[in-house]
Order: sequence, then C-alpha cells, then structure tokens
Amino acid sequence: MKNFILGLAVLSTVLMKAQTQIIAHRGYWQSQPPTTENSLASLENAQKLKIYGSEFDVRMTKDGVLVVNHDEHHGKMEISETDFKQLEKLKLSNGEKLPTLKDYLKQGKKDKSLKLIVEIKPAKTKALEDELVAKTIKLIKELKLESQSEYISFSLNICKEIKRLAPEFKVQYLNGELSPEQIKAEGLDGIDYHYSIFAKNPTWISEAKALGLITNAWTVNDITVYEQLKNQGIGFITTNIPDQLKNK
Repeated sequence: MKNFILGLAVLSTVLMKAQTQIIAHRGYWQSQPPTTENSLASLENAQKLKIYGSEFDVRMTKDGVLVVNHDEHHGKMEISETDFKQLEKLKLSNGEKLPTLKDYLKQGKKDKSLKLIVEIKPAKTKALEDELVAKTIKLIKELKLESQSEYISFSLNICKEIKRLAPEFKVQYLNGELSPEQIKAEGLDGIDYHYSIFAKNPTWISEAKALGLITNAWTVNDITVYEQLKNQGIGFITTNIPDQLKNK
C-alpha cells in the first residue's frame, strides 16, 4: 500500500510538471481594479496569483539607467535619447513612478516562487545591446536572482550575448523566424513565439520538445487558442488574462 501511495504521488508530480504553465504578460494588470502594465502593482498582482512567472520589458536610458517599460517612448520622450531624471518626472497612469529595473527586481525578490521573465528590448546598435545585457546580468547577480530569472528577446544578438556572458541562464528567442533546429544550433534554450507562428508551423512544438527546448507562446488571450496549444503539449503560455487561464 505504501508503494502504491508513493507511486501515485510520483505520478501526480510528473503530471503537474507536464501541465502548461502560465506567465503574466507585463504583470497582471487587467486586475480588479485594473492597474498599469509593467508597474510594481502589476508585479504584485502576479505574485498573488501563484502562477509560474511574470514577464516585463527592460530598456536603457540615455545616461545608462535600466528601466522597465514596453514602448520605446515614455509619454513623448524616447527612452534611449532621454536621461532618467527627465523620464521619472512623468508618472505612470496608475500614479507610480517609472520603475527602474532595480526597483522592479527588488519587488520580484519578495516572492521567490514567481519566475521573473526578463525581456531585454533591442537597441539601436550592437554596442548598446551588449551594454544593456551586461548591466542587466550584473544587477541580477548582485541581487542574487540568478535562479529566479529567465530571459527572452526579439534580438538574436541579445539572446546570444546573454548565453556568452552567462551560459547557465535560460534564454528564449521571440521573433519567430527560426525553426527549433536553428534555435538549438544557436545554443539557445527555447522558442517563445506568437501563437500564430505555431499555427503556421504545427510540428514546431513537438520538434522543439524532442530537441529538449522550452516552448512558449504569446500573447494568448483566447481560451480556445490556449486549449489548442495546451493539447499540443506547449510548456508555457504568456497571457494578459492569467487569472482566467491558471485553472484551465
């Protein structure tokens, strides 16, 4: 009987690990009451949901400060061409100040069970991208968040630079044009593609899994699409509705 119970426990653990995991896209901001994407409040909301992870976007100001913001602009100011002191004068729509990466990571560290999915945004030159990567990795190591952080980018250079500086870090590519075999050949850990890419390439999820790659799809806000991807065995889903998908 003890062996039977132990077997059930092991099977249950395996099945749980096989389930599609949920990642909040720019935090959980479509909450009640709603807040602002990429804000500290949206990250706190994601922490309360007890899901796998929360994704956020990293950019660098003209004077080299790392900030969390999706768009190239904060208000009418282009982040890469504006000093942080100028940018922080404009509050987010929920009243928070524009978060620095350091502030964001400190909040993330308060709940070690939530993975921090760090999207490093492409910059105008390779030199700027390399600087952005180096500063991001340095800060994450200083805060001892290595095991809690995973990385994604639309820039192949950024992905490869992360792996060059920190080969042990998990890095997934976002752009969608590379096959699982090509991703493996580049030395990356997975594919994190828009769900339409998987619809056009229906064998890529199984091919990626056979190669030992991570599989993720963004931004899945339709329950039917979620169920289709889940049935194909996708590992992760990034969504604006993590509260609705986490128990599906």
